[in-house]
Amino acid sequence: MAESQLATFTPFTAPMTGAKPFELLGRPAKYTVLYFYPKDNTPGCTTESIAFREAYPAFEALGAEIYGLSRDSLRSHDNFKAKLGLPFELISDADEAVCTQFDVMKMKNMYGKKVRGVERSTFVIDAQGRLVKEWRGVKVSDHVTEVLEFLKSQP
Repeated sequence: MAESQLATFTPFTAPMTGAKPFELLGRPAKYTVLYFYPKDNTPGCTTESIAFREAYPAFEALGAEIYGLSRDSLRSHDNFKAKLGLPFELISDADEAVCTQFDVMKMKNMYGKKVRGVERSTFVIDAQGRLVKEWRGVKVSDHVTEVLEFLKSQP
Protein backbone atom coordinates (compact mmCIF):
# COMPACT_ATOMS: atom_id res chain seq x y z
CA MET A 1 0.00 0.00 0.00
CA ALA A 2 1.41 3.38 -0.97
CA GLU A 3 1.96 6.07 1.65
CA SER A 4 -0.73 8.28 0.12
CA GLN A 5 -3.25 5.44 0.42
CA LEU A 6 -2.23 4.71 3.98
CA ALA A 7 -2.53 8.35 4.94
CA THR A 8 -6.31 7.93 4.70
CA PHE A 9 -6.60 4.79 6.86
CA THR A 10 -9.54 4.41 9.21
CA PRO A 11 -8.94 5.39 12.83
CA PHE A 12 -8.91 2.34 15.08
CA THR A 13 -9.03 1.28 18.69
CA ALA A 14 -7.31 -1.92 19.83
CA PRO A 15 -6.61 -3.63 23.17
CA MET A 16 -3.17 -3.07 24.65
CA THR A 17 -1.20 -3.70 27.79
CA GLY A 18 -1.61 -1.13 30.54
CA ALA A 19 -5.39 -1.58 30.92
CA LYS A 20 -6.39 1.16 28.44
CA PRO A 21 -7.19 0.56 24.78
CA PHE A 22 -4.97 2.11 22.12
CA GLU A 23 -6.67 4.78 20.02
CA LEU A 24 -4.77 5.96 16.98
CA LEU A 25 -6.29 9.41 16.74
CA GLY A 26 -5.97 11.94 19.52
CA ARG A 27 -2.53 10.78 20.62
CA PRO A 28 -0.75 13.58 22.48
CA ALA A 29 2.70 12.72 21.12
CA LYS A 30 4.30 14.57 18.23
CA TYR A 31 4.87 11.15 16.62
CA THR A 32 3.50 7.65 17.15
CA VAL A 33 5.83 4.81 16.16
CA LEU A 34 3.95 1.56 15.48
CA TYR A 35 6.17 -1.45 14.94
CA PHE A 36 4.47 -4.63 13.75
CA TYR A 37 6.23 -7.87 14.61
CA PRO A 38 5.38 -11.54 14.06
CA LYS A 39 5.35 -13.10 17.54
CA ASP A 40 6.25 -12.53 21.19
CA ASN A 41 9.30 -14.39 22.55
CA THR A 42 10.86 -15.20 19.19
CA PRO A 43 14.51 -14.27 18.56
CA GLY A 44 14.02 -11.48 16.00
CA CYS A 45 11.05 -9.97 17.81
CA THR A 46 12.89 -10.05 21.13
CA THR A 47 15.96 -8.38 19.58
CA GLU A 48 13.83 -5.69 17.93
CA SER A 49 11.85 -4.98 21.11
CA ILE A 50 15.05 -4.72 23.17
CA ALA A 51 16.48 -2.27 20.61
CA PHE A 52 13.37 -0.09 20.91
CA ARG A 53 13.62 -0.37 24.72
CA GLU A 54 17.26 0.74 24.72
CA ALA A 55 16.50 3.72 22.44
CA TYR A 56 13.30 4.66 24.29
CA PRO A 57 14.74 7.75 26.04
CA ALA A 58 15.95 9.13 22.69
CA PHE A 59 12.49 8.60 21.15
CA GLU A 60 10.86 10.28 24.16
CA ALA A 61 13.20 13.28 23.80
CA LEU A 62 11.93 13.69 20.22
CA GLY A 63 8.29 13.60 21.32
CA ALA A 64 7.65 10.09 19.99
CA GLU A 65 5.64 7.29 21.59
CA ILE A 66 6.49 3.69 20.69
CA TYR A 67 3.97 0.83 20.45
CA GLY A 68 4.64 -2.75 19.43
CA LEU A 69 1.85 -4.68 17.72
CA SER A 70 1.38 -8.36 16.97
CA ARG A 71 -1.44 -10.91 16.85
CA ASP A 72 -0.52 -12.28 20.28
CA SER A 73 -2.98 -12.09 23.18
CA LEU A 74 -2.81 -9.45 25.90
CA ARG A 75 -1.69 -12.15 28.34
CA SER A 76 1.23 -13.05 26.06
CA HIS A 77 2.04 -9.34 25.63
CA ASP A 78 1.95 -8.73 29.40
CA ASN A 79 4.43 -11.57 29.94
CA PHE A 80 6.69 -10.45 27.05
CA LYS A 81 6.65 -6.84 28.25
CA ALA A 82 7.49 -7.84 31.83
CA LYS A 83 10.20 -10.30 30.77
CA LEU A 84 11.99 -7.66 28.67
CA GLY A 85 11.22 -4.68 30.91
CA LEU A 86 9.66 -2.75 28.03
CA PRO A 87 8.78 0.85 28.95
CA PHE A 88 6.12 1.07 26.23
CA GLU A 89 2.82 -0.70 25.62
CA LEU A 90 2.09 -3.62 23.28
CA ILE A 91 -1.07 -3.75 21.17
CA SER A 92 -2.94 -7.02 20.61
CA ASP A 93 -4.45 -7.58 17.17
CA ALA A 94 -5.76 -11.12 17.54
CA ASP A 95 -8.42 -10.61 14.86
CA GLU A 96 -5.84 -9.12 12.42
CA ALA A 97 -8.00 -6.04 11.79
CA VAL A 98 -5.15 -3.55 12.29
CA CYS A 99 -2.63 -5.78 10.48
CA THR A 100 -5.02 -5.99 7.53
CA GLN A 101 -5.58 -2.23 7.48
CA PHE A 102 -1.84 -1.61 7.41
CA ASP A 103 -1.38 -4.39 4.83
CA VAL A 104 1.24 -6.30 6.81
CA MET A 105 -0.28 -9.80 6.54
CA LYS A 106 1.83 -11.70 3.99
CA MET A 107 2.55 -15.23 2.83
CA LYS A 108 5.97 -16.23 4.16
CA ASN A 109 8.21 -19.29 3.93
CA MET A 110 8.80 -21.04 7.23
CA TYR A 111 10.95 -24.15 7.05
CA GLY A 112 9.87 -24.73 3.44
CA LYS A 113 6.15 -24.25 4.14
CA LYS A 114 4.04 -21.28 3.10
CA VAL A 115 2.48 -19.63 6.13
CA ARG A 116 0.49 -16.46 6.56
CA GLY A 117 2.08 -14.07 9.00
CA VAL A 118 2.96 -10.52 9.94
CA GLU A 119 5.59 -8.85 7.78
CA ARG A 120 7.89 -6.95 10.15
CA SER A 121 7.05 -3.29 9.46
CA THR A 122 7.23 0.10 11.17
CA PHE A 123 5.06 3.17 10.66
CA VAL A 124 5.56 6.73 11.92
CA ILE A 125 2.35 8.73 12.30
CA ASP A 126 2.22 12.42 13.20
CA ALA A 127 -0.02 14.11 15.78
CA GLN A 128 -2.64 14.82 13.08
CA GLY A 129 -2.88 11.09 12.33
CA ARG A 130 -1.00 11.28 9.01
CA LEU A 131 1.50 8.67 7.95
CA VAL A 132 4.91 10.31 7.55
CA LYS A 133 7.13 7.25 7.01
CA GLU A 134 6.90 3.48 6.65
CA TRP A 135 9.39 0.63 6.54
CA ARG A 136 8.28 -2.78 5.23
CA GLY A 137 10.08 -6.10 5.25
CA VAL A 138 12.28 -4.78 8.05
CA LYS A 139 15.55 -6.43 8.95
CA VAL A 140 16.09 -6.09 12.70
CA SER A 141 19.75 -5.05 12.52
CA ASP A 142 20.06 -1.22 12.71
CA HIS A 143 16.34 -0.70 12.09
CA VAL A 144 15.67 1.18 15.33
CA THR A 145 18.60 3.49 14.53
CA GLU A 146 17.04 4.20 11.10
CA VAL A 147 13.71 5.13 12.70
CA LEU A 148 15.44 7.35 15.25
CA GLU A 149 17.53 9.08 12.57
CA PHE A 150 14.41 9.72 10.53
CA LEU A 151 12.69 11.37 13.50
CA LYS A 152 15.78 13.47 14.22
CA SER A 153 15.63 14.77 10.63
CA GLN A 154 12.06 16.03 11.06
CA PRO A 155 11.45 19.75 11.70
